Amino acid sequence: MKHTIDSAYVPGDGDALVIVDVQNDFVPGGALAVPEGDQVVAPLNKAIKIFQTRNLPVFLTRDWHPDKHCSFKEFGGLWPPHCVQNTRGAEFVSDLQVNDRSTTITKGVAFEPDEYSGFQGVDEKGTSLDMCLKNLGVVRIFVGGLATDYCVLSTVLDGLSLKYDVFIFTDGVRAVNVKPDDGEMSLKEMTQNGARLTTTESLGA
Repeated sequence: MKHTIDSAYVPGDGDALVIVDVQNDFVPGGALAVPEGDQVVAPLNKAIKIFQTRNLPVFLTRDWHPDKHCSFKEFGGLWPPHCVQNTRGAEFVSDLQVNDRSTTITKGVAFEPDEYSGFQGVDEKGTSLDMCLKNLGVVRIFVGGLATDYCVLSTVLDGLSLKYDVFIFTDGVRAVNVKPDDGEMSLKEMTQNGARLTTTESLGA
């Protein structure tokens, strides 16, 4: 599907970067690997560099599940065990440029409910992503990560419902595609709800 991409955009005051669940279990070799999931790392690293060079906030969401979690097949869920707390699979991909200038948002820490959206997570102080953004005066968020048709979709839709302007990096997301067109249909759903498509190549430095 051919996408209409917004023109070049220079991040500035009121903007934040939200990177969704770029964890070892979601890339090739992981317990719940997203096809080509590792290919989001390079474009997202470019976005991290641009945002941090401009002293703009960067948030990284992560699944952080107990070893018994409602999303696991053994307990009635859809998925194999993944992103179990304090395992390598739950760690951010090593090539992702995580540093102490970024804020980690953690979700899915209890048996239930399942939590796809980054807006269901909290930082280390227990502050929700929404409140973190509002406290910083953020009105626009740029989103990339894994997977287009699940956690990215939920994060974007929640962001829109909370009245943020939302941009999606089409080069910084990949889909599970349980059905072959799930990723494309998710992008369509997000844009129909008001999100805009862009690429990390369209970011002005």
